[in-house]
Amino acid sequence: MCRMSALAATALAFSLAGAAPVAAFPFGGKSKEGVQAPAAPEAPVAAPDAIQKATGQERALATGLDPLSRAAFWAREVNIDPTDIEAGLGLARALRGLGQTEEAAASVQRLAVLAPDNVEVLLELARAQLARGEGFYGVAPALQAQTLAPSDWRAPFLLAMAYEQAQRDTEALAAHRRAVQLAPNNPAVLSNLAMFQAARGQAAEAEALLRQAAALPGATAVIRQNLALILGLQGRISEAETLARQDLPPQLVANNLAYLRSASQTVATGGSGRSWESVGSVQ
Repeated sequence: MCRMSALAATALAFSLAGAAPVAAFPFGGKSKEGVQAPAAPEAPVAAPDAIQKATGQERALATGLDPLSRAAFWAREVNIDPTDIEAGLGLARALRGLGQTEEAAASVQRLAVLAPDNVEVLLELARAQLARGEGFYGVAPALQAQTLAPSDWRAPFLLAMAYEQAQRDTEALAAHRRAVQLAPNNPAVLSNLAMFQAARGQAAEAEALLRQAAALPGATAVIRQNLALILGLQGRISEAETLARQDLPPQLVANNLAYLRSASQTVATGGSGRSWESVGSVQ
């Protein structure tokens, strides 16, 4: 028997954190310029300018960098000003993108000390714990974010996944439904609830939600391939193949179809324990 989480993450070969770990970043200490020789008393030398933070434009451009370059950029900004919340969030997100989940969690936990009521910090802390596979520790920050921003769908979205990882299915379902209520046309929210249902044997309900999500603007390849997975596990291989070929190269399609043909038609109905990679990330 296999869990839907493992199928979504393994059978379809989607991963958000495929980069290999890299060497530690320069979190502490600035490099110093060489010391100039003393000047004569009548012509003192002015002190060198302090290292400047990046401009808003430079920070905006940093979003287009690869994760390693983004991590280096934001690490520099954090070195300049360790209390800079924007820089700290940028560093945590970049580290998470590199798969350095422990470092990402530690980075954002420092921010939570500086700004305990900052919703963006709380949401990123929940994401970091989910990325570590420690959803239990993501419940508290997600709940706090939900209290501070009750109309923000991201809090119940993350809370639902945290409850799932903590194997608290009743609370997870309630959080999923709250997220859908707040963002009924968000494909990621609908897809997340669908995969929760599918992992509990509700294939028809999951398929309906995934079809709705896949038809919405902003639907991703992950959502379409989740739908292909659900169809394939119901024995509808031809439909699954049509969807799979929209986003995947031929060899990967062939591998996935071979898997689906050999997979059991019965999906385990126990707790899913889904990983972060099986659902995607939320910025």
